Amino acid sequence: MDKEITREVSLRNRKKIIIITVAVIAILIICSWLLRFTFKSSIKASEITTAKVETGNIENTINATGEVLPEFEEILTSPINASIKNVIMDAGNKVKPGQSILTLDKSATQTDYEKLKFQLESKQNEIRKLKLDLNKSFYDIQSNNDIKQLHIGNLADAVENAKRLYNAGGGTREGIEQAELNLKVAQLEKKQLENEIKNKQQTMQIEIKEAEIAADILVNDLNALQRKLNLANVIATRAGVVTYVNKNIGANVKEGEALARIADLGSFKVQGSISDNSLDQLHAGIPVIVLINDVQLRGHVVNVSPSIQNSIISFDIQLDERNNKLFRPNMKVDVYLITATHSHIMRVANGPAFKGPAIQDIFVISNGKAEKRTVHIGPTNFDYVEIEDGVKPGDVVITSDMSEFKNSKQVTINN
Repeated sequence: MDKEITREVSLRNRKKIIIITVAVIAILIICSWLLRFTFKSSIKASEITTAKVETGNIENTINATGEVLPEFEEILTSPINASIKNVIMDAGNKVKPGQSILTLDKSATQTDYEKLKFQLESKQNEIRKLKLDLNKSFYDIQSNNDIKQLHIGNLADAVENAKRLYNAGGGTREGIEQAELNLKVAQLEKKQLENEIKNKQQTMQIEIKEAEIAADILVNDLNALQRKLNLANVIATRAGVVTYVNKNIGANVKEGEALARIADLGSFKVQGSISDNSLDQLHAGIPVIVLINDVQLRGHVVNVSPSIQNSIISFDIQLDERNNKLFRPNMKVDVYLITATHSHIMRVANGPAFKGPAIQDIFVISNGKAEKRTVHIGPTNFDYVEIEDGVKPGDVVITSDMSEFKNSKQVTINN
């Protein structure tokens, strides 16, 4: 006797059949898609870019960034602590040597100058008074010395008289000795006075010299302050263009603070920066290509900063053509450091088809079809890619992105 199939078993069998059917359909769709793109891929000629394989040279480069700066830029700083009184030139204006850019309020410094000038006059008067006092003291001592000399002369005569009197029988030996003693005392006093005169002369010279040195220091300070006052009218010292000026009238500025910048726009340099991962390839003298609006300018690295900031190294580039009309201050440019040059190699124009790995699949056009080939890639730069094998000079290579045909061995080119 047949058993009745339950409703639950029936539903389960039906669901299994549906799942199997959907899976088979999906597999058929995938297979047809793969077959279509593997064996029947096609693309319009207008949608691709091509380049011919040629023999030539290639420069291996690493990418960096750069900023165009004036090669010569003068920074005008405040010579004094002051406030900005008037701005005469704005940024962008051309200036000639001697033209005023801005003026500072120098009243406080002028007061200091007058005060210092008064101190110098007082010091000079002090020196004159010191010379008069010392000359008077020296004159008094010299006069006393002359008087001593006269007194010694009298005492010497007294000794001679005492001796004559003693020889004549009218004097005593004690009288002679007393006269000689008085003479010796006077001579010693004169010698002491002469020594005092000598010391006084040296002291006088030292005191005057010290006072003159103090006066000279004041003179130097006064001259320095005078120069600062003269510089308070900030003027251009060379021809150029004002690239910056502090326009905050009334703002206080400290001595040494930048007030304006003047650049010579007839000569430029490039300041480059690159990741410190490339430090071992960066050195002074390495050739450089600077790219501005598809225009290549050559130069070389002249200086590499010894410090690393935020994993970035800075370096300066001297250009062969420093006055190109394309240059603008603070313009951002692409920089390519040339690390090696290969000669007489197969090369093709660079494009999106070249992704970077040393082994790549590319498409070579032949008889209206693009054939996939696996090639080895050598050095690359922004212009060319070296292809070491898999092609020959004259072959036409698709340089546009062909990643959507990565599973295709051959692609038909439709006009």
